Amino acid sequence: MSNTPMAASPLTRAVLEIDEYASGLGWDQPARLFALVDTARLRTQEPGLAAQLGLDGEQETTGLTPIEQEEIPKGKPLDEFLGTIAWPDAVVGCALTVERLMLPPSAEASVPEGLSEQKLARWVAEHPDRQEVRMTVAVLRDGGRDSALRLREKDSPTEVLTGGDLVPGLAEALAATFEE
Repeated sequence: MSNTPMAASPLTRAVLEIDEYASGLGWDQPARLFALVDTARLRTQEPGLAAQLGLDGEQETTGLTPIEQEEIPKGKPLDEFLGTIAWPDAVVGCALTVERLMLPPSAEASVPEGLSEQKLARWVAEHPDRQEVRMTVAVLRDGGRDSALRLREKDSPTEVLTGGDLVPGLAEALAATFEE
């Protein structure tokens, strides 16, 4: 958590830690899913795992620890994949980092009507104002939400935008993984 502000909430710190991790892997990466666990509980109940994660020292014991999950199956739509997830009680939240193309709001008026999903994706990919963005979105069982957005053209830790409502659709999909 080298660039993570200590005054931030535990959820914001976890989101920024995941963003920093994803940034270190470079661009053009697959989506990555993380379980969020209470760090103090992890150290107490799973000391071996805590040691593997480097959490057995004197560092902070409060907060959330992101644990990357198995790779998301290639070719499976993200919404379908998320619909198959159920978390054990020890998981207090989850996060997802994914790269997408986005257009500025000014481009919405020029979107051709009636395009299939595939043709729309191609149209966006060819649009001159498109921007590549990495979104890291996290939710907690108790309803807490946070996210981080990083543009490829401004790929710097000081240029990461954070906020709870930046990617509401993805946050809703992640929150649904905790519904019974």
